[in-house]
Amino acid sequence: MTVVRRQPSHHDLPWSYHAVITTVRPLLQVATRRDWAGGEHLPAEGGFIVAGNHYSEVDPITLAHYLVDHGHPPFYLAKSSLFEVPLLGRALTHLEQVPVYRASSRARDALVAAREALQDGRCIVIMPEGTLTRDPDLWPMRAKPGVGRLALTSGAPVVPVAQWGAQRILGRYARRPGNLLARPVQQVLAGPPVDLSDLQDRPEDPRAHTEATTRIMAAVTAQLATLRGEEPPARPHEHREEGR
Repeated sequence: MTVVRRQPSHHDLPWSYHAVITTVRPLLQVATRRDWAGGEHLPAEGGFIVAGNHYSEVDPITLAHYLVDHGHPPFYLAKSSLFEVPLLGRALTHLEQVPVYRASSRARDALVAAREALQDGRCIVIMPEGTLTRDPDLWPMRAKPGVGRLALTSGAPVVPVAQWGAQRILGRYARRPGNLLARPVQQVLAGPPVDLSDLQDRPEDPRAHTEATTRIMAAVTAQLATLRGEEPPARPHEHREEGR
């Protein structure tokens, strides 16, 4: 098991954020074992983007555990529908998470808020796939171009972070947790920032956004392949949402 001493946060946090850390972190310490690596790739200062894979409802929590203990409490871009759930929405707002309004006139608001947070030196986390992967073997699927757009319009570095093991806590679409008495191992691996330097002069070009996103997800998938010791699919699964 990798031992990481919790690092102090680089930012002032709302009291609710401290309350969540104080409540949830000890539970994860007891219920899971950790195999963490790549923390040296997280920037020591300045805002940055973390792009991660998404295959379990709890993987944002296990990823947050990794980032908090490395001194970078995360702020997530989350679906706006979550903010409409009465208690959850109020909690997310107080925790200063960023709502994403898809396919609406407010879609740009999330990017504006995310860029402001990055300028303040915060760690912004995006699950670029936008939903749980539909790949039958839980590999990352083709992502939406928002992460590439945010990266190019903000100029912030993008750190690819893959994780594996959260499905042993709660499987995809499962409603009951797995055998927590087994203390499933949570593997997290961060890689070096993705090189997007040749695209930085095209911050408003949709094709550049797509190319940047492709590179970012390829890096996340490569990190996951290392964790799993397996070869990923030659092409990422492509999910078409109903009505599109």
